[in-house]
Amino acid sequence: MPETRTPRRRRGPAALAALLAISLVSTACSGAGGGSSSDGTAITVLMVGNPQMEDLAKVTADNFTRDTGIEVRFTILPENELRDRVTQDVATQGGQYDVATIGAYEAPIWAQNDWLHELSSYADADAAYDKGDLLEPMVASLSGTDGKLYAAPFYGESSFLMYNKELFAAEGLTMPERPTWQQVAEFAEQLDDDAAGVSGICLRGLPGWGELFAPLTTVVNTFGGTWFEQDWTPKVDAPEFTAATRFYVDLLREHGQPGAPQSGFTECLNTFGQGKAAMWYDATSAAGTLEDPNASTVAGKVGYAYAPVDKTESSGWLWAWALAMPKTTKNADAAWKFISWATGKEYEKLVGSSLGWSRVPAGKRQSTYEIAEYRQSAEAFADITLKSIQEADPVSPGVQPRPALGVQFVGIPEFADLGTKVSQEVSAAIAGQTTVEEALADGQRLAEEAASNHR
Repeated sequence: MPETRTPRRRRGPAALAALLAISLVSTACSGAGGGSSSDGTAITVLMVGNPQMEDLAKVTADNFTRDTGIEVRFTILPENELRDRVTQDVATQGGQYDVATIGAYEAPIWAQNDWLHELSSYADADAAYDKGDLLEPMVASLSGTDGKLYAAPFYGESSFLMYNKELFAAEGLTMPERPTWQQVAEFAEQLDDDAAGVSGICLRGLPGWGELFAPLTTVVNTFGGTWFEQDWTPKVDAPEFTAATRFYVDLLREHGQPGAPQSGFTECLNTFGQGKAAMWYDATSAAGTLEDPNASTVAGKVGYAYAPVDKTESSGWLWAWALAMPKTTKNADAAWKFISWATGKEYEKLVGSSLGWSRVPAGKRQSTYEIAEYRQSAEAFADITLKSIQEADPVSPGVQPRPALGVQFVGIPEFADLGTKVSQEVSAAIAGQTTVEEALADGQRLAEEAASNHR
């Protein structure tokens, strides 16, 4: 790669940012629909501000509340704020929320801490829910050591590479089905066009263990690195971890989007969706929004390839955004009714018929991929999404044995703090404020502290 250049200034505000950090109230419609109640039950729901969750807030009042009489009061926050809020409330038994969005990282740890209601008994007693239809990787990632489900998947995802087919065709380039990271870097160099306002690639640079380190840890894995060896020896400053991080930082500094250190999932979704980046490596769940012409200028122009690799055959992550019920809720039955509705088969059909089939929160149910309308709408990305989820290996995601489960995270309580602190240093390296070596030296010290609790 050529010499690094100072990251360019970010062009324009993110259109989706205005949708975040908002609180929405779904107003109950009394007396409507079969099974309606008039007891004035209301539940509070905390959700991450991703497009699929925002769709859920939009359709709840006219459907769930109308049919059940249960009012739903939503709070929707950006990912990093969501993680802080939900952890603070659930860990301290604050009791502010009846339903909270958590992920595959939190579910087994919080189940072990006895912070969550188990949901298996509710799901098993609810024949219409069809628990057996849930994809096994999602069930496994959201279950406790007792084998019970502690969060219901709202949508599941892996990661893949999205690319603008028109930009590739204009340069006579062909994306392999399974590209290497070196090929991606070469494409980024060829397609980076300052004059046209198009970056070669968009990657997350925003600090946060679930922001920057979601994609970066998959790069570390396939470059042969790991956070910890099986005996809990930290390897954050090892040559493989360093090479992967330097590659990621250099790629962003040389060919990434303006304002990269402040870019997370939402900012990259907006950048790529506006045609301002030639490639984007991120969550498979982004495809539905990108293929919606009402939300994206590149609908119908996007190609999809498996997560780039180096030393491994695959490298996609495994994640589920899920709805959990904190032990502190006083409205457990109403909370389950909402969870069951929002994560059930009929909800997917509602979204498809009313908002568009590409916007269905997929990646969690086998039956989704049997709906003709969905398969037609999601033809470009449905199969590669499902295969990427099935290929993800949280037990052995790299080249060496691991001491804990997780592809893009390490399944221990300390990782949230560890990953976030190291991500702040790496983000500073993207901004040119420190070096990769200095960032990871600090990370190694922090990893040593975390490892001491497990030896």
